[in-house]
Amino acid sequence: MSFVSISFIIFTAAAAGVYFLCPAKYRWCVLLAASQIFYLLSSPRSYVFLLFTTAVTFAGGLFIQRQTDDCKAYVKEHKEELDRKQKKEIKAKYEKRKRGVLLLVLLADFGVLAFVKYFRVYINMLSETLHLDWLHFDAGILIPLGISFYTFQSVGYLIDIYREQYKADRNPAKFALFVSWFPQIIQGPISRYDQLAEQLYEPHSFQYERIKFGVQLMMWGWFKKLVIADRVGIFVDQVFSRYTEYTGFYAILGVIGYTIQIYGDFSGGMDIARGVSQIFGIDLTLNFKRPYFAASIPEFWRRWHITLGSWCRDYIFYPISLSKFFGKLGKNSRKFLGERIGKLIPVIFAQLITFFVIGIWHGAEFKYIAYGLYQAVFIIGGILFEPYIIRLTRLLRINTKAFSWRLFQICRTFLLVVIGRFFSRGVSFSAAVWMMRHSLDFNPGILFNGSVFTLGLTAQDFILLGFCLVFWIAVSVIQECGYSVRELISRQNAVFRWMIYLAGGFSIVIFGVYGMGYDAKSFIYRGF
Repeated sequence: MSFVSISFIIFTAAAAGVYFLCPAKYRWCVLLAASQIFYLLSSPRSYVFLLFTTAVTFAGGLFIQRQTDDCKAYVKEHKEELDRKQKKEIKAKYEKRKRGVLLLVLLADFGVLAFVKYFRVYINMLSETLHLDWLHFDAGILIPLGISFYTFQSVGYLIDIYREQYKADRNPAKFALFVSWFPQIIQGPISRYDQLAEQLYEPHSFQYERIKFGVQLMMWGWFKKLVIADRVGIFVDQVFSRYTEYTGFYAILGVIGYTIQIYGDFSGGMDIARGVSQIFGIDLTLNFKRPYFAASIPEFWRRWHITLGSWCRDYIFYPISLSKFFGKLGKNSRKFLGERIGKLIPVIFAQLITFFVIGIWHGAEFKYIAYGLYQAVFIIGGILFEPYIIRLTRLLRINTKAFSWRLFQICRTFLLVVIGRFFSRGVSFSAAVWMMRHSLDFNPGILFNGSVFTLGLTAQDFILLGFCLVFWIAVSVIQECGYSVRELISRQNAVFRWMIYLAGGFSIVIFGVYGMGYDAKSFIYRGF
């Protein structure tokens, strides 16, 4: 069931109706039923993977919580009899049990993810290379819907239980709701238990204002997805699928188009998910904050897919950079590389590993690993050369507070982001490199002789895209200035408000991409 289908709108409306008519104490049950039905309707063949991850993580959380509670109770009960050394030994014994279970559950959760998403791909590549047909896995085995998202969310919950940030959920049905909340299960955001769970479990009353804002956010998401992203995607697919035929400005238009498409597609999906959740009184974590206004690659990643970045920061980057091994490595490195670089060694290695994970999270192919490492190179380069860049700007007497400098930084960062999209969109790593090399072929005439209209879009389509992009940028600028567009609209007179609502609705219906060949389930991040 796609976010952009009529069936999804009917499903959401029916679920909301039942939810608000149901007695308050059972409303979370309605959300659980809706979430399970949604997943079964959307991906029945992969439902068992969702159940497995939910059950294993729930059981692991209970066991770890029990060890934590037993340890504290034992130490408290025998505090008069135990000296400091004995207390330390007892805590170490319980800690060993907790760590063992944590590793087992992580192995189970990530093992399933690795098998369906990575291991099978590599084994099939090996079988094709060595001509071993018996080693080949059935191509009909599909990647379970949203498996990366609910796996990362479940693992984050378990690690937080291990770190004693909060207590384990003792209700398996409620925990299942946290893992499977239907608006976010397709493509996120990756929520934290302490941010989302209580919102799901608490009953929320009917509030017209909140529902109105939720519907507006959904419409904004549909506009970005159907009118902009899917229209741009028509010529993007043409360029990247036949990349040897489309060089020079074709490749440049294709990769810029994909940069627009993936943002409209992914952020549009997030807006729909957040809008649906808002109807039920639930505020999902913001996953995008106008990333193309970022002035550096690190800032870009603080604005793009925010929940994935924060997950990797808390569960990968910090544990690695603050670990004893890398601390010792950094200390030893100071003897050979100097005080400053030696201190940065743990950070550099942690960044490399983090962005390797981010790359492979997107897919099993090497192009995704290259995409992650490409981002890491610029982030690490920025860390290493920061003092020299500051010195250079002072030497050239650049006013770093001026708007012109900020604009330069934004344009520079956007260019670097666009180049990186060759890796994430190219059909392969070698194809991405080929396109990058041949994008420098000089053929600007295609912009004026009508050749671009052979890519699947008419002149009217390009004009419409231009107007829509200008509108989108204008809204983003208003938001970047700290204003809420929805609140600004809500303060207008009723006639003007409804003119905007109707114009938005009609633009989606009239200008959205539908019809033959349109895949209603084709959100780019749906399969992750």
